[in-house]
This record gives sequence, C-alpha cells and structure tokens, in this order.
Amino acid sequence: MGCQDTLIAALTAHQEGWDVDARSIAADIRRRIISGEYPYGSRLPSVRDQVQHYGASQQTVSAAYASLAALGLVRTERTSGTVVTAARRSDAHLGTFAPPDLTAASAWQPTGDGQAREEVTLVRQITAPASMAEWGIPTGRSVVERTRMRYIDDIPVQHKITVMPYALAAKAPAGHEGIPPMLAPAGTDGPSAPAGMRMADWLGWDVAHTESVITVEPMDDAASEALGVAAGSPAFRVVGVARGSEGATVYVTVTTAQIHHRITLTIVG
Repeated sequence: MGCQDTLIAALTAHQEGWDVDARSIAADIRRRIISGEYPYGSRLPSVRDQVQHYGASQQTVSAAYASLAALGLVRTERTSGTVVTAARRSDAHLGTFAPPDLTAASAWQPTGDGQAREEVTLVRQITAPASMAEWGIPTGRSVVERTRMRYIDDIPVQHKITVMPYALAAKAPAGHEGIPPMLAPAGTDGPSAPAGMRMADWLGWDVAHTESVITVEPMDDAASEALGVAAGSPAFRVVGVARGSEGATVYVTVTTAQIHHRITLTIVG
C-alpha cells in the first residue's frame, strides 16, 4: 500500500462486510472517483439520493461528503451541488536506483487507460526570494521559473515548477539554433532532450546528484488554482534539488499532485 493509500485508509477506511458509516461510504465513493465512474467535473448524487442508496442517515452521508472534500476529491457548490475535483488515479515512477538512474524516471502517466500530455504555462525571469535559500539558491540571484502542467485525458493532475539560475537556463546544447530550450516561452514546444539522455546532460549542466523530499501538505494557491481544487487541499509535494559536483544547486523542481495519485521508485540492492 502506498503512503497516500495509508493516509486515506486512515481517514476513509473501507470495512469488510459493509458497515454503513461515513468512513465506508466515503471509501466507496472515492473508489468510484479514482476508477472514473464519477469523472472529473461530474456532480455526485445528492445527499438525499445517497441516503436511499446506502441506507444511512443524512448526517452520515453528509459526514462522508465532508471527508471527501477535506481530501480535495470534491467541492460543494451552492448552485451545483457536490462536484468531483479529482481525476482518475495516475502514477509517477521516480526512477531506478542502483545507483541512481534518472533516465529511468517517468512523468505522470495514467494508471490504466488514458492519454497523457503536458504543457508549459509560464516562463519568467525573477529575482530569487528569501524562501529559495533553503534550496541553496541565494536571495537576489536572477533565476528562471518554468511552470508545467501535466494532464491525463485533458484533466489536470500535476503542477510542476522548475527553478534554475539564469546563467544555466541560457545555455543551449551544441548545434542548437534559436532561443535556448529553457528560455522557450509558454505556448511553444518545450525543451526535449534526445531519447535516453538526461536533460542536464543535453544542456551541459554539471549534475552530480539529486535529493528528493516527498511530503503531504496543503496545496499553495498557484497549484490549487491550476488543478481546480479548493485552496489548502492536501497534496503530495515533491521537491527535487539537483546539485553539481561542487555542491552548488543546479535546479529545483517542486511538483504538486493530489494524494489519490501514486509515486513509486525502484531500489536495487
């Protein structure tokens, strides 16, 4: 069981033998959401209808809906009822580590059937705020920030920000003509390294190792707006800090995804 399943099971445990309580009702509805039976943007049955379906009290069903909202899977709107705000489950494999093989990592893909696509939605040059110091980026340094969205069947599932010093973002691979890949504006074809090659190697960056920290915490405003969920909804936050052979930060990625998705990696001893 993945860490997000452990967390959700603690909140919405599905009990054998079907005990009609708020937790088991929420678990059943969650299962229907991540399987696509209740698709993104659809409206859940009313509380009154669910009372008849599950044979439970209105208070119990309302509590189940409240727990789903707390997980960021639905939101309640005064005019349109309870709306699904989660896509079907998808997977991100962080790579095979034996030693680390970052070329084995993959972006978020559908767990089952479905079509994945991504796009760059924002590219900007900014002055690094004090908050980036914890990533090893000095306050006041000129950096480039790229925001990328990942979609499954045109439903947003991942919000990703990449930050790097401007001097590195301005580098281009040998033989490249035109705008450096990492400075390509939003709405154009983004950078794409040759098959089997790390982006860092293609661009000539010195990347010795990457540290990843995975936490579950409330989404920030930018991610919640991009993913179409309530501000502060719980989410995976994956921060990857790539450092060079002398310890300097080369780039940082901050990825946000709802906790019904999955993150995996392979460790070979």
